[in-house]
Amino acid sequence: MYLTAEKKSEIFKKHGKSKKNTGSSEGQIALFTYRIDHLTEHLKNNRKDFNTQRSLVKLVGKRRNLLNYLIKTDITRYRAIVKELGLRK
Repeated sequence: MYLTAEKKSEIFKKHGKSKKNTGSSEGQIALFTYRIDHLTEHLKNNRKDFNTQRSLVKLVGKRRNLLNYLIKTDITRYRAIVKELGLRK
């Protein structure tokens, strides 16, 4: 399995405030980004896997909604997470 409990706690520790703070916007955005990267690599090899393609689109939408929330609430946190993860906007 590509996403183990150790990997999750590592992502939340790096991008969230602590490894147990799984509700922070930055941690969730980082986790979605990790999952999006994994699904993108999967779809490069399996172009006709439409269920994975749909899941990828839903994850991108969830991440976009969280990023929009961060823009509205705290623009400095938004800019920091976008720069740290290397997202386009």
